[in-house]
Amino acid sequence: MVGTSEIALALSIFRLARPAGTIGLVEISGTNVGAKDFQLQENLRRLGRVLVAYSGGVDSAYLAWAAHRALGAKMLAVIADSPSLARTQLTDAISFAKEQSIPLEVIPTSELDRPEYARNDGQRCFQCKDELFAVMESLRAARGFDAIAYGVNLDDQGDFRPGQQAAKLHHVSAPLLNAGLTKQEIRELARQAGLRIWDKPASACLSSRIEYGRPVTREALDVVERGEEAIRGLGFRQFRVRHHGDIVRIEIAREELERALTPAMAAQFTAIFKALGFKFVTLDLEGFRSGSMNSLLPAELLRRAG
Repeated sequence: MVGTSEIALALSIFRLARPAGTIGLVEISGTNVGAKDFQLQENLRRLGRVLVAYSGGVDSAYLAWAAHRALGAKMLAVIADSPSLARTQLTDAISFAKEQSIPLEVIPTSELDRPEYARNDGQRCFQCKDELFAVMESLRAARGFDAIAYGVNLDDQGDFRPGQQAAKLHHVSAPLLNAGLTKQEIRELARQAGLRIWDKPASACLSSRIEYGRPVTREALDVVERGEEAIRGLGFRQFRVRHHGDIVRIEIAREELERALTPAMAAQFTAIFKALGFKFVTLDLEGFRSGSMNSLLPAELLRRAG
């Protein structure tokens, strides 16, 4: 059993660094971000009638809201209903669109039926976005829309994101990126607009929780989703459940980690995840960090995607 001195030492180390899971706003020049927002509006108007790939996350939600502001009835937000999207995320995304009167259509996608997706190698995200944009392209052609847009931003250029290659393949527009907007600037614009999603924690698809090389199945996705719902029920806000077969690796945001590092909470984690079928339950002492599974990929693959 870990003693209190070891826990205190671990916590003191974490406090030396800025919390990775913190959703704080850096100081942003109002004039600069305002000019970028104006450019975003211009970018959207130039696209004509637009389908917006929408997930309910901060970036796509702000893009959908901005597109509706710029284009009115000439835009339609499209969200993919698939097993890799948590039900709570789908429900919240639909609710936000209704709150803001954003036209929304829910479409089914079948990426899990693609062997190239299910095998879960470094190109899984490409297969996901390729499926999404192929379905959206059919919808665009059928409904007479001029373009498809998605919510990639300037900060995304420094990460491993094969989905961006699928976007290029399908000629999908990137209005936020083209306006030079960063993640923090998008959050600030959403806050200024009074949008409740401005500080919403980042949440990638459920498949990103499963270690590369382990097949993505509906059963594994269900286990991850149930585990994350249970952790949310314990009051944690920013976290991930990482599926490593018999082992579950729980990532908790550093500013919330102190509450996780107690014998009582460890007992609750153990009960939850052993009931879900895991043999070993672990808490990652590095805390939450987006894209941590990418560290398992070969360096050559990461370089090619850069």
